[in-house]
Amino acid sequence: MPATPRMLLILSENWTLADGRDLPTLVRWARQAEDAGFDAVMLSEHVVLGPDAGALGVMSNPRAYAAPGNQDPATPWPASLLLHSAIAAATSTIRLVASAVLAPLRHPLLLARELGTLDLLSEGRLVVQPSVSWSRDEYAALGVPFRQRGRILDEQLRILELLWRETPASFHGDFFDFTDVYLEPKAFRPDGPRMWFGGQHVHGPVLERLVRYGHGFHPFGTPSAEDLAMLRAGLREAGRDPDGIEMVGGTRATFPDDDTCADLGAAMAPIAEQIEQGFTTFCLKPSQFIDDPAEMPAFLREVMRRAEDFSR
Repeated sequence: MPATPRMLLILSENWTLADGRDLPTLVRWARQAEDAGFDAVMLSEHVVLGPDAGALGVMSNPRAYAAPGNQDPATPWPASLLLHSAIAAATSTIRLVASAVLAPLRHPLLLARELGTLDLLSEGRLVVQPSVSWSRDEYAALGVPFRQRGRILDEQLRILELLWRETPASFHGDFFDFTDVYLEPKAFRPDGPRMWFGGQHVHGPVLERLVRYGHGFHPFGTPSAEDLAMLRAGLREAGRDPDGIEMVGGTRATFPDDDTCADLGAAMAPIAEQIEQGFTTFCLKPSQFIDDPAEMPAFLREVMRRAEDFSR
């Protein structure tokens, strides 16, 4: 009998359900998700947004996912790592997925301090998905060169690997330089928090990061068969077991019009095909399916009931 799919509750972009300043509600939903049997909760982030956030026109249905260029620049984006710390204190088993952590906008020593502390606080429940993101306006506002963001991230990943392993640590690179720094306490595990990587395609840099550092693959959208084959081949070539990496998929919500929620059953139906492709963890955003926050506990239980049907 196949295992019940691991369900992941997305807590970002739910402002049709909760006011953007009402962060305690997100913490409460995380606790309710844990009680219902969810495996993880996810928060994404932006530091700031500029006009390019909505350059392609704001999404017609506010329940849809925010994508590059389709969102109101005033969309609330609370600090994900700080919010995850509150969730860690209010829960005991659910994993905390810090998705789209915009690493190039932080110094890697500060990032290591934040991630290590949160990982310790949650006793190893932290999952980090570093990202370079897409907003030129955001990079410009923070004074970080947009075109160098991929190279910056790759250097940061080498630094994080070093910091989890060595004390004192020294590094001399193109973007960061330090000698004999002590970073204590370190993360919960000797090799640091679990890391996911993703993108629209499994191209060179994404594949290289997955193979060297990755514990999970979380693509944006639906990966092609070629993408999945490239990932498995890359892992095998590196001496890693392709079945040892967590595959993260999701529901596929469709909206009948701009004012209506999606149907949960139809959105979860594609999970069956994804399971056949090796996916085990599935993301779901509650505001796509309900408009009344009072319905959240019952909704979460219904999601898990439907998820269990895939194991029968």
